[in-house]
Amino acid sequence: MWNSQVECLTRADLEQLQLKRLIQTAQRTYERVPFYRKAFDDAGVHPDSIKSLADLRLLPFTRKTDLREHYPFGLFSEPLSNVSRLHASSGTKGKPTVVGYTRADIDVWSEVVARSLACAGSKPGDIIHNSYGYGLFTGGLGLHYGAEKLGATVVPASGGRTQQQILLLQDFKARVLCSTPSYALNIAYTLQELGIERDSINLEIGIFGAEPWTEEFRTQIEALLKIRALDIYGLSEVMGPGVSMECLQGRNGLHIWEDHFLPEIIDPKTSEPLPYGEEGELVFTTLTKEAIPVLRYRTGDISKLNVERCTCGRTMVRMARVRARLDDMLIIRGVNLYPSEIEKVLMQIEELAPHYQLVLERKKALDTLEVQVEITEHLLQRFGKFEDGQVELTSLTDKIQVLLKDGMGLTADVTLLKPKSIARSEGKAVRVIDRRRETN
Repeated sequence: MWNSQVECLTRADLEQLQLKRLIQTAQRTYERVPFYRKAFDDAGVHPDSIKSLADLRLLPFTRKTDLREHYPFGLFSEPLSNVSRLHASSGTKGKPTVVGYTRADIDVWSEVVARSLACAGSKPGDIIHNSYGYGLFTGGLGLHYGAEKLGATVVPASGGRTQQQILLLQDFKARVLCSTPSYALNIAYTLQELGIERDSINLEIGIFGAEPWTEEFRTQIEALLKIRALDIYGLSEVMGPGVSMECLQGRNGLHIWEDHFLPEIIDPKTSEPLPYGEEGELVFTTLTKEAIPVLRYRTGDISKLNVERCTCGRTMVRMARVRARLDDMLIIRGVNLYPSEIEKVLMQIEELAPHYQLVLERKKALDTLEVQVEITEHLLQRFGKFEDGQVELTSLTDKIQVLLKDGMGLTADVTLLKPKSIARSEGKAVRVIDRRRETN
């Protein structure tokens, strides 16, 4: 445990600390950020109105669109002369969201990542192979600084050049791998393709995040890489990686570092708070962020909170692994579904590899879904040639369609592909290809 004095605070002591910091954050945003001052005034609320944590519901929400509309620095509460670093999203859906960090923010970020790494079983002296992307994306540098604070040796591999990364894993003997889960799977399959024995690398722990992944996906990674795979969570608008972390002992939810991030679960339709144990949209208020504090930031992630004490001894609330993102929800012929739900079905079929894409098109004003998924090398070897297995592949296609129909009430076209047909990810996997505008 990295900081047992804080990680094992009693709920009463933690809530007292949270309330003090919440009031300070509300005062900072009201006094320094015109957007929040207006939001407070429009709601008839003042920072002095906060007398308990229950008063959190009086405060305004913040959304990703608010950051984009105030691009680049409109939500900052510090002048740029006090900002040590800037990060930004890719901006694929419009202007990027820009976040800043003071020197104190960088220190806090390093602290929560060090806690997260220790929570996963990493320790001082470990060699940590960091395959998260460096640059404007927060993943690479966030894990890097936290690992150094822990006292580990960092290999700043970033993404891509998978064969070279495997060479480094063999020669440097890293014990911990940090990456997206889809890139970890890419490494595993590249090992197989190159005929390299798994035992030539020293990995024991994988710390994976930045994209939703299912328990079935975890099982695949652990079987192929022979590691313990753990989930890390974060988002740049709140801090970056290290907002919460799954512990090695419990692996039953991710511990949120509540002394810095105050969580809520709300009903995404009504915006009303939900009690512990109920699933809804995850919301965070930063409690110590200086450069760009956020109040009640709506993440769009679907989760739930568990306040029971964990077997590892930590007392901070745990969030369930993110099941899906509201932004990722697909509406097809009136049926709402998430890519993770389809992944769960596909991962149950042993003849299928964990490489798939969902292709959406619109034909004659009707939305269609095609599930493209690779078969395993083992199945292909039974045929000799892909073309020789059409009878068995047709039967497998029918089986998948029935499972999708039974599980989600949706008829989908299923296309089985040869192994390696779908481009491998060196970052976040591209699961959905939406061509409905092109085919409208």
